[in-house]
Amino acid sequence: MLTIRKALIGLLIVLVALGLGFMWLLRGDSAQLALDKTTGPKPELAEAAPQWFPTIGIAKPIGWADGAKPVAAEGLVVTRFADKLDHPRALTVLPNGDVLAAETNGPPQRGPGGITGLVMGYLFSAAGAGSPSPNKIVVLRDSNGDGVADQRFEMANPALSSPFGMVLREGRLYVGNHNGIVSWPFTPGQTTLSGTPEKLMDLPGGGNHWARNLALSPDGSRLYVTVGSASNIAENGLDKEKGRAAIHEYDFKTKTSRIYAQGLRNSNGLDWNPRSGELWTTVNERDMLGSDLVPDYLTNVPLGAQYGWPWVYWKKNIDDRVTDPMPRDMYSYVRKPEYGLGSHVAPLGLAFARGGNLMGDRFASGAFVARHGSWNRKPLSGYDVVFVAFDNNGNALPKPPVPVLTGFLTKADETQGRPTWVAFAKDGALLVSDDTGGVIWRVVAPGAKPAAEITPIPATPMPPAPKADAKFIVRPTMDSDLTRPQN
Repeated sequence: MLTIRKALIGLLIVLVALGLGFMWLLRGDSAQLALDKTTGPKPELAEAAPQWFPTIGIAKPIGWADGAKPVAAEGLVVTRFADKLDHPRALTVLPNGDVLAAETNGPPQRGPGGITGLVMGYLFSAAGAGSPSPNKIVVLRDSNGDGVADQRFEMANPALSSPFGMVLREGRLYVGNHNGIVSWPFTPGQTTLSGTPEKLMDLPGGGNHWARNLALSPDGSRLYVTVGSASNIAENGLDKEKGRAAIHEYDFKTKTSRIYAQGLRNSNGLDWNPRSGELWTTVNERDMLGSDLVPDYLTNVPLGAQYGWPWVYWKKNIDDRVTDPMPRDMYSYVRKPEYGLGSHVAPLGLAFARGGNLMGDRFASGAFVARHGSWNRKPLSGYDVVFVAFDNNGNALPKPPVPVLTGFLTKADETQGRPTWVAFAKDGALLVSDDTGGVIWRVVAPGAKPAAEITPIPATPMPPAPKADAKFIVRPTMDSDLTRPQN
């Protein structure tokens, strides 16, 4: 009897110790920097605090009560354009005013296993992102112009597999599945996708980051495709990251593709800066370096750009956790991101303000970004739509982001919704998809006149090469190395 009692006491001690240890793990580390300190062209970078178990901060999804809505910035009004949708994410506005919304989620896939897999499964489920993908594209139509979609049509097709980005080009609708790009013949006003699509190109499928966004070049001759990494820092080997953490470019004329830019852990939103003509993107940076690292960012993306993932972050900071050797001399040409959006805010949708928008003078020059919200920061960050102001030269100003829509996150750290994508409706209103809330919000400044067109910065052509009318002869001087004996 005494032996059994001792064993039970020992078991109780072990269980209490395990419980305390688990509580300590879940406690994680708290941010020491205010979120705005990790924003702007020169965000403050804390000292790295590598973790083997991530800080976990999950906002429980509770949905929107009838009549509830986010809080709009002063001078703006937010209303429901459409609701009761099934996980709406990427939005595309067609020339006739129809809005395409991808109802989507990640593809079924086997997780990494072990404690990492258990944590990932818990996080996805707790955040409302673990349900199967609806694999549909919904056509939303405001037939009477009152700012509410009064008609909707579901477009399903067996070839849709975690669809995300969508673009219309020369009578075809291109859709970014998680594992490739497919297209159907399509005319604005159409409400079905029938038949077998044409495949444009294959892409690396699944992975931790499965969403494939699409954007056309301004002249429509090229297509740009985001492909996020399969992991946090290539911990499963670089061979699993081939073609990932990159933006791909497809040339419709030559029917070929290439890697346009690399080292972007999880690039999402894509848009063209209306002043400079540059391609810009939002990027989710790496995890498990503490609540203050690493700031996610908004940046321009020149051809051939390298932003450092997985070895480097923010131009000059080495991630010592990466075991694979860094390519020779890569450190010398890694680019610095243009603008920090805050640590762990998970920026997704991106839309530059353009002529015709109804957001008012305060939001006339800059970019709108949907910050989907953190899962591994304490306190929670993101869960809002913000505006990054730009100057007349197309550069982000050194100011914190301006809140546009807030109120998605309650004081009890529960989320009524999570902003995902931003796009401008044909009438100039800003549309915001809310995937866990199942709503598409419409934002305008009442009484605002349509914004004036933004004038692009004129291109400066290269000067012609000078004509060589004379011969030049180079002779060494007495102190030149050319006159000295070589050892």
